[in-house]
Amino acid sequence: MDSMESRTQLGRAAVRMFAANERMNQLLLDHLDPAAWKGRPPGKTRTIAAIFTHMHNVRAKWVRLTAPHLGVPALLNRAHCAPEQARAGLAESAARCEEMLAEALGGDGRIEKFHRDGWAAPWPAGVEMLCYMLAHEAHHRGQVVMLAHQLGFPLPYEASDGIWNWEKLWRECGAAGGPGYDG
Repeated sequence: MDSMESRTQLGRAAVRMFAANERMNQLLLDHLDPAAWKGRPPGKTRTIAAIFTHMHNVRAKWVRLTAPHLGVPALLNRAHCAPEQARAGLAESAARCEEMLAEALGGDGRIEKFHRDGWAAPWPAGVEMLCYMLAHEAHHRGQVVMLAHQLGFPLPYEASDGIWNWEKLWRECGAAGGPGYDG
């Protein structure tokens, strides 16, 4: 396999991984009790609404700083965001992130650097970019699951364990072979 073919395969895999990541977010939103959305946790903890809007807004920042030519999704207001707005915003920002990953990891080299934030030094576009993005999302998904439970609205099995069924998630995202299969 030549380097361009490997790069193209990596780009396709990165897109599928981020699509599965987004399916996890949507799965949590689908099963979250509406009363948990703006439930006030003790202390200075973010609400679930604020967590999901933060995830979307950070994605928009990644696109704005790394690949503005793709179109930057509109930001969500954490104080006034309804679950339906978060669901739609996350779907849109996921699509832009998937396009960004496809170009960065499998494209023609137009995206050379990943800019996480204005304060952080840019990284070369590579696997580290995908890992950082997925780690950020997983961290906040864990917060949502824990917070829903603490607020008295634990997520049902279909959601809390469904986020770990990668084969099913990949199929739901259109990848018939599941993880590790290119096709």
